[in-house]
Amino acid sequence: MSHIKVALVDDQQLFRAGIRMLISSQPDLEFVGEAGDGKAGVELAAEVSPDVVLMDIRMPVLDGIAATAEIVAASSEPPRILVLTTFDLDESAAKAIKAGASGFVLKDADPEFLLAAIRTVHAGNSVIAASATTALLGHFTDTPATPQAPKEFDLLTARERELFHLAARGASNSEIAAQEFLSEATVKTHISRIFTKLGLRDRVQLVVYAFEHGLVR
Repeated sequence: MSHIKVALVDDQQLFRAGIRMLISSQPDLEFVGEAGDGKAGVELAAEVSPDVVLMDIRMPVLDGIAATAEIVAASSEPPRILVLTTFDLDESAAKAIKAGASGFVLKDADPEFLLAAIRTVHAGNSVIAASATTALLGHFTDTPATPQAPKEFDLLTARERELFHLAARGASNSEIAAQEFLSEATVKTHISRIFTKLGLRDRVQLVVYAFEHGLVR
């Protein structure tokens, strides 16, 4: 069984030690390295190619938002980045998600929740419910006054656009399936086609895309 390789970027030594022990205790996870600031974190990610990076936001040298953007830009298949934050509606977490993070986890979350979050994000699902992402971005993002749908948005069929808007508002696959009288498998197929056409990796990116282009109704 292949292990999920996890790296940690955080400036608190004691916190790093606790996370290292937690991850090392799991049979399916492998702790591949740690860094104490964002710049070292970018170098670490390039060196060890982790699957998932746990990223603190407030750090010396380079903060977690800038480090996230650099790691995502440096590879065609970047690791999933989970931002560690101290409170729920955090503007920095919103910025990190816009920079390419796949979700955020509160620093005081239960260890079991953090482990589940690592596995979930590695499987390609967003950790925080899309609805939480929507609330977070709605709180901290100025929606453009005139919605500007990009060219590739025209590639979506009428049905796909409908599902795009539901997903952008935070509806899960099962909620969309119930509302649209479709099977969950059909919704999943539609959503992955939407990802492909718009060049998105996951639902969190879909929500960011919708906000940035003023497509959230």
